[in-house]
Amino acid sequence: MTGYRCRMLALAVVLGLLGLTTGCASSPDSMGDPFEPINRGFHAINDGLDDIIVRPIAERYVEYTPEGMREGVSNFFDNATYPNVILNDFLQGKFKQGLMDIGRFLVNSTVGFGGLFDIASGMGWIEHDEDLGQTLGYYGFGEMAYLELPLIGPSSIRDVPNVPVSTYTNLLFYIGESAVTFPLGILRAIDNRSQYLEATRLRDESALDTYIFTREAFRQRRMYLIYDGDPPLEEFDDTEY
Repeated sequence: MTGYRCRMLALAVVLGLLGLTTGCASSPDSMGDPFEPINRGFHAINDGLDDIIVRPIAERYVEYTPEGMREGVSNFFDNATYPNVILNDFLQGKFKQGLMDIGRFLVNSTVGFGGLFDIASGMGWIEHDEDLGQTLGYYGFGEMAYLELPLIGPSSIRDVPNVPVSTYTNLLFYIGESAVTFPLGILRAIDNRSQYLEATRLRDESALDTYIFTREAFRQRRMYLIYDGDPPLEEFDDTEY
């Protein structure tokens, strides 16, 4: 989940799915969700924690933090996690994109003061979004099963390997001082949640079943990312993405 384009894509998917779950019900088998009972339990826990703790804090963060400062925070964390994008560029054979992303990372890490400023985008080096789950999808692996992970949220069996990979390619992982990494981790979670306040508000107001809505929004977004925004039409009829 990185950058402005990715956030706008997520919001567009949510808006596009507003009619999908209104009055809609599905069984685990029909939607390729064999772990639906367990997933629903974790979904309830995640939503409960979000309602009580995470969302209110994110709302106050947006309310009291200037937009320019919030953008700098997002840029910083996006840049710190960008080595994962570069790694998966090359794993997918996108060598030209990989070289461009190396340049983007170096420019923003230096001239952009550690990534606080997105200088590279102004130079025409656009931000990309790649991860190991997308790489596996690129080589034909289906999601196998949808998962809702505690504290993490929507995922799939295909996407789970990206959790450790994204951790070890995050530059902040190597700071080593919990006095620094712990507050940075909290700030990262707040910043990430603040980017989806409008999308989840629309979901909560419009969807009869927020679990189904979240699952299908996640699947649609992953499909778009795997196919770099241009999925074949037949993919919309498949049960695995």
